[in-house]
Amino acid sequence: IFSRNHEEAKAFLRHPLIFARLSVELQALLISIVAENRKTYCTNPSQYIHIGDIRFLKMKGSSETKLLQELILYAASAALSSLVLFAGLRHLDPNRESSKKALEQKKQIAKRLGRPLIQTNPYEDVIACDVINPDHIDVEFDSVGGLETIKQALYELVILPLRRPDLFLHGKLLGPQKGVLLYGPPGTGKTMLAKAIAKESGAVFINVRISNLMSKWFGDAQKLVAAVFSLAYKLQPAIIFIDEVDSFLGQRRTTDHEALTNMKTEFMALWDGFTTDQNARVMVLAATNRPSELDEAILRRLPQAFEIGMPDHKERVEILKVILKGERVEDDIDFNHISSLCDGYTGSDLIELCKKAAYFPIRDLLNDEKNGKSSPEPRPLSQLDLEKVLATSRKTKVAASEYTGLSSQSQGWSGHREPDDQVQAAISELSKLVVSQVLNLQSDAHNP
Repeated sequence: IFSRNHEEAKAFLRHPLIFARLSVELQALLISIVAENRKTYCTNPSQYIHIGDIRFLKMKGSSETKLLQELILYAASAALSSLVLFAGLRHLDPNRESSKKALEQKKQIAKRLGRPLIQTNPYEDVIACDVINPDHIDVEFDSVGGLETIKQALYELVILPLRRPDLFLHGKLLGPQKGVLLYGPPGTGKTMLAKAIAKESGAVFINVRISNLMSKWFGDAQKLVAAVFSLAYKLQPAIIFIDEVDSFLGQRRTTDHEALTNMKTEFMALWDGFTTDQNARVMVLAATNRPSELDEAILRRLPQAFEIGMPDHKERVEILKVILKGERVEDDIDFNHISSLCDGYTGSDLIELCKKAAYFPIRDLLNDEKNGKSSPEPRPLSQLDLEKVLATSRKTKVAASEYTGLSSQSQGWSGHREPDDQVQAAISELSKLVVSQVLNLQSDAHNP
């Protein structure tokens, strides 16, 4: 072997399968030859075959079985390392829990919507948890008392384009609305009206929660915002509803965090930007009780704004009838009289009024049972029950100062300001005037 080229001999000895097929005697002979002549065989140290190499080969390549075992061990180790790495990366995913929950609900959502499964990315899966089938909404326009003029306008501007898009293909001026704003005092039925719009239009309702758009990882918030619109385009006709929109799309200030500013910019760009499909049946529906806090760019994208103000006498009568519809009440209830006693009450206040009054028949039934009288069911709700609650209940007060400075779209609620509110406002203005005068006197004293 050593009479041939040295490199060939070296490669031959280091090949484990060839070396293992040699007989034991030949292996021992080769090892002894190298051991005896390791100092004299090669004068060049770089071409020297160390005895340790052959001993290593002899030990490792003594049998093909050991080699195969080592190969299997290496493969198993690599597979285990890959598995651990894959599991670790999945565990570090910031949206792992929400994505898992969304994937479990994807089939249920498709079943609820009556549509086949659609291809979605992990960010769209997170937003899909807030998708509501319009068939599962139990609020209709008939469930909203009063607001007849506003309901008619919403039907023509919002519901009809979503239900009958074929009627609005004749010209660009008849395109679907991109944004509608509902503003007014708390408790006047803005959220209920938004549900009724989704129900009447048959559009998929995406109830956007700001907490689902926030992420501690850089860039994820913008991707979640983009997922809101991409999912809405896949499920159109769709309504993107943002309650208390002023908390998310308020006026941009220099003190805002960079992440929040990027979210607002991304939202506005996807809502009505350069690449927005103007014919898409996707609408943003927003509700707020602080319209003056909204950014000007947001108000521009909400061209249709409707004031959901305090109900008047006639509207309170309609609201009371809607609330008590289907309940066991006496036939002689004078709704006009009850409405006159509820001046300044919102729709939410009237609901709480009827709920409190509904406990009086239960109390009478329990008292009858204590006195030994048996009654199969509680008596019907009476007008006296409502009057008892009115004697102790308090209505929601509206701070008129929150709605000042509104653009020409709104008229404000100065006409609904209570006498107590007027007194408080006058006292506040007088206090400011006194403080300013005192400060001026102090400055004059220091600067004679």
